[in-house]
Amino acid sequence: MIEARRTKTKEREDAVLIGVISLFQKEEKAAEYLDELAFLADTAGAAVTRKFTQKIDTPHPKTFLGSGKIAEIAAYIKQNKTDMAIFDDELSPSQLKNLEKIFDCKVLDRTNLILDIFAARAQTSYARTQVELAQYQYLLPRLTNMWTHLSKQKGGIGMKGPGETEIETDRRIIRDKITRLKSKLAKIDKQMATQRGNRGALVRVALVGYTNVGKSTLMNILSKSEVFAENKLFATLDTTVRKVVIGNLPFLLSDTVGFIRKLPTQLVESFKSTLDEVRESDVLVHVVDISHPNFEEQIESVNKTLAELDGHVKPTLMVFNKIDRYTYEALEEDDIQPKTKRNYSLGDWSKTWMSNGDHVQSLFISAKDGENIQELKDKLYAMVADIHAIRFPYNNFLY
Repeated sequence: MIEARRTKTKEREDAVLIGVISLFQKEEKAAEYLDELAFLADTAGAAVTRKFTQKIDTPHPKTFLGSGKIAEIAAYIKQNKTDMAIFDDELSPSQLKNLEKIFDCKVLDRTNLILDIFAARAQTSYARTQVELAQYQYLLPRLTNMWTHLSKQKGGIGMKGPGETEIETDRRIIRDKITRLKSKLAKIDKQMATQRGNRGALVRVALVGYTNVGKSTLMNILSKSEVFAENKLFATLDTTVRKVVIGNLPFLLSDTVGFIRKLPTQLVESFKSTLDEVRESDVLVHVVDISHPNFEEQIESVNKTLAELDGHVKPTLMVFNKIDRYTYEALEEDDIQPKTKRNYSLGDWSKTWMSNGDHVQSLFISAKDGENIQELKDKLYAMVADIHAIRFPYNNFLY
């Protein structure tokens, strides 16, 4: 985990951010992704001092970037005594090793940074176990980097040098830990599956969405509870389940871990039980930060993860939150320039693909100001009542 250096002059570690511009990632996108990476770094406790980008066709196999850009970054790091370099893309073990040697500082990639944040945010024993498993799975192929101090100790032909012996020992230890953690999680998963089964036949509603879109705030409003909510990425790791009653209709509402672009596969695997709340839900409430300039790509990232969980065909209510922070550039009536998404009002957006589909309904709210919350409750009531009527046909007279 990124640790702050508690000195009188410096409380947070400095970091430079590094991204690429390619055929598949234009300059504008690269800038947006580095902004998100800066938010991740801030959440982890690092202070971003500069961002670097380079146009490349394919990553360099040894250093990811070209030699000229690597030299420029290394000079900046040396001159400013920067503590770490953070790449927006995942680095191979050899790239990581080479870059740490060149920069002479800590080097993290996006996956490592997200794992650091998860480790810092994990509160319960279950969440900590999930994160620990993901960390060991990430660490295993990168062990060689940790034994560079033994690299000069080579054995003879047909013999293992002490460095290799140490690495193999560590690999065996980590594999054993991974096996034990998986076994521990399997037992907890079984217990949690039993708990879900014991909740009865109540309709289940799951809040899903990109990280930091306001799911926990919405959870607090609907369930009248005090779920932890903060303007930070991954404020919620453990799934919270509350019984909610709208009108005369009870159902279970769960607040799940937020998704993110390039969510590490290790976390998806280790958080399987947490994500089972999504898989086993009857209705999804997909919360979106409409004020985010890249909210459509965030929706795509969430839908991609939902598809992997077989959750994309469930009845879904799209809730576009934070309308109190939404801004757009209005065009004058005589303006001849073509209208772009920057010029869309909320009314314009509502007439696009956001219109009701076969499985998806949508509405615009502000959880902070309470705007359109009653409309949200009405739509949610209707969706839950439809499922409840099928599940309990003899109780239809209640609705």
